[in-house]
Amino acid sequence: MATIGKNILDNLTTGMYSDSRVIYREYIQNACDQIDLAVKLGIISQKEGQVDIFIDSSKRYISILDNATGVKSDSFIEDLGDIANSNKQIGQNKGFRGIGRLCGLAYCKTLKFKTSYLGEDVASVMICDAKKMREMLVENRKYTIDEIWEAIVKYDTVSEESEKHYFEVEMTGVNRENTDLLDAKRIKKYLNFVAPVPYKNTFILRSSIYSHARERGCIIDEYCIRINGQEIFKEYTTKIKEQSGANLKNYDDISKLEFKDFYDEEGNLIAWMWYGLSRFEKSIPKVNQMRGLRVRSGNIQIGNDDVVQDLFKENRGNYYFVGEIFAEDDKLIPNSQRDYFNENESRVKFEDELRTYFYDVLHRLYYDANRLKNAYKKQEEYVLKVDEFNKKTSENGFVNEEEKQKLIFAIDKAEKEVEEARKKIDKFKEVDEESPIAEVQKSIENKFEAEKLQKKVNEKDVVKTEIPDKKKQYITSSMSKLSKSERKLVSRLLTIINDVAPKDVAEKIIDKIKEELR
Repeated sequence: MATIGKNILDNLTTGMYSDSRVIYREYIQNACDQIDLAVKLGIISQKEGQVDIFIDSSKRYISILDNATGVKSDSFIEDLGDIANSNKQIGQNKGFRGIGRLCGLAYCKTLKFKTSYLGEDVASVMICDAKKMREMLVENRKYTIDEIWEAIVKYDTVSEESEKHYFEVEMTGVNRENTDLLDAKRIKKYLNFVAPVPYKNTFILRSSIYSHARERGCIIDEYCIRINGQEIFKEYTTKIKEQSGANLKNYDDISKLEFKDFYDEEGNLIAWMWYGLSRFEKSIPKVNQMRGLRVRSGNIQIGNDDVVQDLFKENRGNYYFVGEIFAEDDKLIPNSQRDYFNENESRVKFEDELRTYFYDVLHRLYYDANRLKNAYKKQEEYVLKVDEFNKKTSENGFVNEEEKQKLIFAIDKAEKEVEEARKKIDKFKEVDEESPIAEVQKSIENKFEAEKLQKKVNEKDVVKTEIPDKKKQYITSSMSKLSKSERKLVSRLLTIINDVAPKDVAEKIIDKIKEELR
C-alpha cells in the first residue's frame, strides 16, 4: 500500500486558498446543500432554511450554524472523519469533494463540529487541534495523514433535545494573521456577492431576472444567511457612483436589463446571463462593488469580478458592465479553489460562446454608446462656443482681436463637426428598437435633452458677428478712466493672462480686473 503523506493535508488546508475569507463560502456551501436535502426530506420548508454566522472579534471566535438535516450519530465519524471521500454528487450538489470542511484548520487554534439529527437525543462532536496540526506539518519529520488525524482529532457525544436538527462549525482562537476573518463588516461585503442570497429588494429590476430564469426552467438558489443577526443580500442597485471629494455621487444609471442565453450544438442550455444597460459613461470605478460580469454556479460566485475579463476584446470591457452569468451545464464543474471551472469540452464551449457575444455585442455596445455621446457633446460644444462669442460681443468681452478671431475659427470648426455629429445621430435612430443599443440611445438622449439641444443648434446656425460699434467688443473699451497707453498696457496683461492661465482661472482674474478698472 502506498503511504499518503502529510503534505496532502497541507495542500488541502493551509495551501488551498489565497484568500482566508473563502472559509465562509465553503461552510455556507455545505450548509446550503444540507438545507436542500432537509427540504427534500420534509424536515423544513425552503423558507425555513437559514445559516447564521456569528463573529466575536474580542474573543476571536466564529460560529457558522445551519438548521438543516444535521448528521446521524451512527455515521458521524465516517462522514466527517473521511477526507476527500464525499457522498455528494457532481452536478447536483454545490460541494462534492469532501475537503471544504477542512479549510478552517488553517486559520484557528481549535476547529469544532457539532451536529444533531432530527429524532436523536444526542449531539455528535468532533474537535480538531488545528494549531497542533500546523505544527506537525512543518516538523522535519514524515507523518502520514492517519498519524496526524489520530493526533489532532477527538470525538464525543452530548445529550440534545430530540426535535433539534443542526450542524455548527466553531472556530476558536482565530490566528492573529487572519484577523480579517473577524471583521463582520468586511465579511458581509464579501458575502454580498459571493453567497447564494436574494437580491436586495431596492434593486427594482430584479423581477425581470427571476422571470427570465423561470421561463428557461432555471432555479436561482437563494438562502437566508445572516451575520450577527443581520440578513445579507446581493447589493445590486441601478445607481452607478464615482468618488467626488470625500463623497460618492451618481454619474450613471442602469435603465433596463438585457438577457442572453447560451446553447450547445444540441440545443442544451449551457448558461444564461443578465447585464445592465446604462449610458456606459466610462469603465465603472472600484467604489461600485457590483461592477463586472460575475459567474455563478449554484448561485455561488466563481472566482472574483474579473473571472471573464480575458474573454473581452479588451480587459477593461468587463468593467463597463454590471451583471451575472449563471452556469447551467452540469459539466461546468468548479475547480477545488472554486475560482474557475475544470478544463473540459463544456468549459471550452462556454468560453467560445461568451467570447463571441462579448466581441460582437458587448464591445460594440459600449463603443457605440461612446460614439453617440461624443456626437451630442459636439453639439453642446458648438452651442457653448456660439453663446460665448455672442456674450463677449455684447458685453465688452474680448481681450483683443486675436482672441475674437480664434473663437470665430473654433466656431467654424465646431459647425463642421456638428454636421458629422448629426449624421451619426441619425444613423443611430435607424437601429432596431428591440436591440440593446436602442435602450442605451434613449438614456443618452435623456441626459443631453436631445430635442432641446438640436433646437439650440438650429437656432445658433447664424453667428451674430456684427454689432453697431465693433470697438465696444473689447474689454478695455469699458475702461474710460484709463489713458490710451494705459489701455494698451492692460490689454497686453490680459492677453498674457489669457494665454498662460487655465481658461476658468483666466476668466476669474480678467473679470476682477474689469471690475476694478471699469
